[in-house]
Amino acid sequence: MTKEELSQLGKTLWAIADDLRGAMNADDFRDYMLSFLFLRYLSDNYEAAAKKELGPDYPKLQEDDRRTPLAVWYAANTEDIPDLEKQMRRKMHYVIHPDYLWSSIYERARTQDAELLQTLQRGFKYIENESFASAFQGLFSELNLHSEKLGRTPVDRNKKLCAIITKVAEGIAQFSTDSDILGDAYEYLIGQFAAGSGKKAGEFYTPQSLSTILSRIVTLDSQEPATGKKRKLSCVLDFACGSGSLLLNVRKQMGTHGIGMIYGQEKNITTYNLARMNMLLHGVKDSGFQIHHGDSLINDWDMLSEMNPAKKVKCDAIVANPPFSYRWEPNEALGEDFRFKSHGLAPKSAADFAFLLHGFHFLSDEGTMAIILPHGVLFRGGVESRIRTKLLKDGHIDTVIGLPANLFFSTGIPVCILVLKKCKKPDDVLFINASEYFEKGKRQNQLLPEHIDNIVETYQYRKEEERYARRVEMAEIEKNDYNLNISRYVSTAMSEQQIDLGAVNHKLVALEEKIVAATQKHNGFLEELGLPPLPLG
Repeated sequence: MTKEELSQLGKTLWAIADDLRGAMNADDFRDYMLSFLFLRYLSDNYEAAAKKELGPDYPKLQEDDRRTPLAVWYAANTEDIPDLEKQMRRKMHYVIHPDYLWSSIYERARTQDAELLQTLQRGFKYIENESFASAFQGLFSELNLHSEKLGRTPVDRNKKLCAIITKVAEGIAQFSTDSDILGDAYEYLIGQFAAGSGKKAGEFYTPQSLSTILSRIVTLDSQEPATGKKRKLSCVLDFACGSGSLLLNVRKQMGTHGIGMIYGQEKNITTYNLARMNMLLHGVKDSGFQIHHGDSLINDWDMLSEMNPAKKVKCDAIVANPPFSYRWEPNEALGEDFRFKSHGLAPKSAADFAFLLHGFHFLSDEGTMAIILPHGVLFRGGVESRIRTKLLKDGHIDTVIGLPANLFFSTGIPVCILVLKKCKKPDDVLFINASEYFEKGKRQNQLLPEHIDNIVETYQYRKEEERYARRVEMAEIEKNDYNLNISRYVSTAMSEQQIDLGAVNHKLVALEEKIVAATQKHNGFLEELGLPPLPLG
């Protein structure tokens, strides 16, 4: 799908959302819109695969038959249904009963079926509990089909749902039936809803430009980035994954089969559900990812609490955009936690280093971690200084990238990217000061493709450039008490031009002589006219 087509589809769907949500706020309406897109995606893929599987047995409908072809086949082949579904589970990893396919739901909506609401409710429960081999419990838990925001009475709510589904179906129908476009449309709408959510957007959305920088960095060979991408990643982890766009960006960089396993963790239940849908929408099989609903700071995911070294998760790529300067509750037990014990606990006022150390613990020896953090982690004192110093002395901080301000929907503060490795080769730290390279926007600043390319290529080839990038030896960092404030090492200030006073004096004398000569010539004209001369000097 071209960028123009995606933009047009996104605008069409956004216009539908804006028109239909009425008094409902963008956050609430988002869940309905994205859930319906998700159902459409699953249904399209499933019907296409079933048609291929059944071949000549796939029913051809009469003109007045409004059922789906699969519903007709189910009605005529009751005994063969288990065999078909077994085969579809093997190929597609999921099944959908014909009653709950998008085309069936749309037909009910189009005809204003009074049972639409109940059918939808049953359909969503079916997908959560029966469609997939591993149940996706609570996938639609935040989608309240009985909310009074849809209407005061069940009849009103049913009518509203009919209108939403009909409009979405008609809006999508204008575009290509290639199901891949729905994954792109989903991402586009997440971005649009993020723009309308203000500060809440930080909970679920990382701007695509930053997501691209992180994913391009972690997919390069960790020891020799200049040699290009790794051939394979054992697994990738985002422990504050939001809607999952960062993880999907890494997958996009590596290709469909370039990652062994995708791991994500998310504390917010709504966003957790968005992430699971987003994975499936982008064609990631249910066996290819695990998203955990829980708190990374207390590490409540059993899989990541494994103490047996043979079973411990170690990922070749870790990406994260955790909440900035998040207040948390460090305690004595956490002080003994395997993630923090050798470095210390981040202060109560800012969990930035706690998030960093959590992710870093699960990085493989040949892996790369890229994390977005506020600039305070580079220079704040106290325990944060001690954590930063140990990471530097142990040779784990590879690159510090300073970014422009106002890139996020949720905050205008400038942020940085820290690139960390367990076993890095260079005995220096690369500083990239990209703070002045952006395109100013109405609400947010934008990083253009050339800005992204320049950051990634500077990292990849460890290039140095005046006022932009510099490799700094550890001895210099030590002299600065392990302070990583970027402007200490790469200043964007223009040096004042040296003034040659002798040359300036020479110019002034020459100018004075010109003035005298011009005045004398002018006085000659005045004398001819019988007028008094002008004074010299």
